Amino acid sequence: MSASPEAPLRVLFCIGVNQSFFDLPTGRSKIVWDGFTSMLGQLYELPGVTVLGTVDDDQHMVGPSASWPWTCYVLADVADQPTVAAACDLFRTVQVGEHGLWRYMKIEARVGRPLPEPGATR
Repeated sequence: MSASPEAPLRVLFCIGVNQSFFDLPTGRSKIVWDGFTSMLGQLYELPGVTVLGTVDDDQHMVGPSASWPWTCYVLADVADQPTVAAACDLFRTVQVGEHGLWRYMKIEARVGRPLPEPGATR
């Protein structure tokens, strides 16, 4: 079963925390959290993005996450590939002090389509 051309892309944004975050002096991580929450707000408001859910695993994972398992995830329906790129680009444009958010965190987008609902007709 393939998605129709106008169907949104199902995207899993995988977000990791870089070692540079953990290298910050004690008490300086709040500025990164503020940048991250700003990025999240902008992601929710990005035209063509419908956030379906989030998962944050920071209580069970401590330290940098360069790849799977990631620190947190955002599942969204996204209008098209340029919008996926714009969402990822927020890590370049959101400022954390004198640096971009990407200095402290990374993002990877996995793009696909929803699986069929159980019991749905084809």
